[in-house]
Amino acid sequence: MDHTPPAAPTRVEHVMESIRQRIASRLLTPGAKLPSIRAFAGALGVAKSTVVEAYDRLIADGTIASRRGSGFYVSGHMPPLALAEIGPRLDRAIDPLWVSRQSLEASEKMLKPGCGWLPASWMPQEALRRALRSLSRRQHNAYLTDYGRPLGLAPLRQFLSRRLFDQGIDAPPDQILLTDSGTQAIDLLCRFLIEPGDAVFVDDPCYFNFLAMLRAHRARIVGIPFTPSGPDIESFGKNLAEHRPRLYITNSALHNPTGATLSPTVAHRLLKLAEAHGLTIIEDGIFADFEPEPGQRLAGFDGLERVIHIGSFSKTLSAALRSGYIAARRDWIDGLIDMKLTTSFGSNPFAAELVFAALSDGFYRKHLDGLTRRLADAMGETLARLKSLGFTPWIDPKGGMFLWMRLPDGLDSADIARRALAENVVLAPGNVFSVTQSAGAYMRFNVAQSRGTRLFTVLEKALRDSVRKRPVSSR
Repeated sequence: MDHTPPAAPTRVEHVMESIRQRIASRLLTPGAKLPSIRAFAGALGVAKSTVVEAYDRLIADGTIASRRGSGFYVSGHMPPLALAEIGPRLDRAIDPLWVSRQSLEASEKMLKPGCGWLPASWMPQEALRRALRSLSRRQHNAYLTDYGRPLGLAPLRQFLSRRLFDQGIDAPPDQILLTDSGTQAIDLLCRFLIEPGDAVFVDDPCYFNFLAMLRAHRARIVGIPFTPSGPDIESFGKNLAEHRPRLYITNSALHNPTGATLSPTVAHRLLKLAEAHGLTIIEDGIFADFEPEPGQRLAGFDGLERVIHIGSFSKTLSAALRSGYIAARRDWIDGLIDMKLTTSFGSNPFAAELVFAALSDGFYRKHLDGLTRRLADAMGETLARLKSLGFTPWIDPKGGMFLWMRLPDGLDSADIARRALAENVVLAPGNVFSVTQSAGAYMRFNVAQSRGTRLFTVLEKALRDSVRKRPVSSR
């Protein structure tokens, strides 16, 4: 096998790739005029002859066309939106969509400590079977055939209202909109609240699908450094004045990927900044049920004025039952219903009925208590084993399923992920979660998916091989 590394792209290829990325991300559309040769050469810091050759090659392959006396223009029709092409081209090991696909397509023989869900054996399968049997005995089965009400199943919204109240959030049932997942909740809110080009703040690091979703909506993503008590408030304030964002998306409870918990002081300062700058905050509480004790909720402090709270049951009940929710201001719910009807025409009544049937038989609180204890055991075991390999925790989380760990010896987590994948282990390297690509020394571990010895044997070998392959001067 030929192990010769691929040649670095030439300057001409770099110019061509820059243009192709702009077309793929819709910054340049069919018929749009390209910069002049002189202007583009100056912007990229290359010779004019380099741009001339790049333009000639792009004309030859039909990407652009030359109009005599006028300049160069993008050819053809609008290409399909390619999410992987939006933003800088990422190594496959740190491409969030690729990491998601690897986890979802993994065979039984693959380990998935990089994924974001619990093992199937941890989920309440018998309770779901009971719920299915209960539904099957009903005389009226409209949930099997009808679209469902626009707001979603009323008894489930009433249940959610009580659950949110226990977390300090006052959300009456008519201020709760059911969605087909937490992901759909974010998608609806992005469609409802932002336009292409709008600035949106995210934590750096943050849940990687926030980044993918915002790229799909062609938002301008701005990363705010994240600390053990929440976003860096000084950086947040400075960037507010500079970028004037429309949204900020975050986890306040057991932050993904760090496991951190928002402090009351940071929460109050954050809400004051949001009010002063007209900022809307989307608070994703998907991991809230894993907290040993309820933490601070931005929506609780704010009263659903500037904060929208979302969640789902995919982490605690079943990822197969696509059921999420949005809790928001009453005057926004009506517009969100219209957006939901436009994009999916109604709810998923079968999933909602099944989720409610499972939740209403009294097992859920006991199930959560068991998960919390089981995760605490896995957290201690995984943390000890990773420390023995030289990893260092960013914090010791209060609960949840994630550890955010710094690699030993300044090693690159993407390199370790590539080596582990060859051994059928899917890892989550740090830069998957970082809009600024500044987390290369970190890796997220799902402690529930890190049991047994095989993972740590693979990690030990990958760490050893990575050190050996480094130049002597960098060791």
